[in-house]
Amino acid sequence: MASGPRIDAAADELLEDGLGTLHRKALTILKRIRDGALDPETGQKVGPSFAISKAASLVGRTASAIREAERDGRLPQRDRTASGHRVQYTLEELDRMRGVFGTRPWRAPSDTPAVISVSNFKGGVGKSTLALHLAQHFAIHGYRVLFIDCDSQASSTMMFGYRPDVDLTEDDTLYGYFHDPELLGVRSIIRKTHFFGLDLIPANLKLYNLEYEIAGYLAQNQSFDIIDMIAKAIDTVIDDYDIVVMDPPPALGMVSMAVLQAANAMVIPVPPSVIDFASTVSFIDMARTTMKQLEQIAGRIKPAYNFIRLVGSRVDDSKSMHREILSMMRQVFGGSMATSILKTSAEIDNSSSRMKTVFELDRPVTSHEVHNRCVKHLNDVCREIEVDVLRTWESRAADAV
Repeated sequence: MASGPRIDAAADELLEDGLGTLHRKALTILKRIRDGALDPETGQKVGPSFAISKAASLVGRTASAIREAERDGRLPQRDRTASGHRVQYTLEELDRMRGVFGTRPWRAPSDTPAVISVSNFKGGVGKSTLALHLAQHFAIHGYRVLFIDCDSQASSTMMFGYRPDVDLTEDDTLYGYFHDPELLGVRSIIRKTHFFGLDLIPANLKLYNLEYEIAGYLAQNQSFDIIDMIAKAIDTVIDDYDIVVMDPPPALGMVSMAVLQAANAMVIPVPPSVIDFASTVSFIDMARTTMKQLEQIAGRIKPAYNFIRLVGSRVDDSKSMHREILSMMRQVFGGSMATSILKTSAEIDNSSSRMKTVFELDRPVTSHEVHNRCVKHLNDVCREIEVDVLRTWESRAADAV
């Protein structure tokens, strides 16, 4: 009988040592991938840059107008590469151009900022992929964007160049803000990113504890005010931004409810498979029911969404079942269903394995044809959601075409 505890202790030690070894090896691989995504000279991630023709399109002027502004001194003279080509333009330089030409797309102070939750409580539906590309799309087109990673898996945070549980502490995330909002004002945890105009509130595994701690707070204090934690955090900095994009956990827990309460718009990615469609239907019903219960029990006002947009994601239109379910979703959801879809693409998988989005690639990973097709699908979806946002801004409603 006396040998039992020693055997248990040995088993625990073996388990701990085995998992510890796996964890150390995994961190080594993660560091290798992360380092491969960094610029070798600066040790930082580098945002995209654009040739003058693309820059002109993004700024809303012609290439000749840019050249003229450079000649007359409104813009700095352009350097040349060793081969004589113009050095490409960064996002910061595009913002300077928009300032010169008066083409910044910022909302008017009277317009309500878009606070978008990209939500579904099933993993593997392309939630983080869509959230990241959507936020980057807005930044590329000149909007001021805040990305809030609310998922303890922190896959979005990793795409900004962090090893979440190595490079970040609990005080760098909403978890620290939850524990001491006065000391850790949300502005103190906002980080600039390699995408000019796109700021980040990161996440790491510690954020998972919020699920239990919010529930404990509700039980102890009999107050549902804690559900407004994220909304209150956003309110303190919202004047600095046009768009807030939130990536919540793939589960309808306490943090997800706080995200849904903070949002004024929702984007729901849903792959056209029976399981994913059924899961999305359950998510919509559970979200609706939970918010209704909060309204009845706690006397809360249900959040008003300016728009709810479902997006067909991870679509493989070579599969007849995908085509059939996509057609069914369009019939069921009608105008709430985005016309554009996100198709499965090796370009997305290959770019993410390099800790980059498709918008960050300086050259195709697969082929030019596959890359261009993937970029078109991403741009089409993001543009539809951008139009949804513009329709809510009185100052820009005429641009919602």
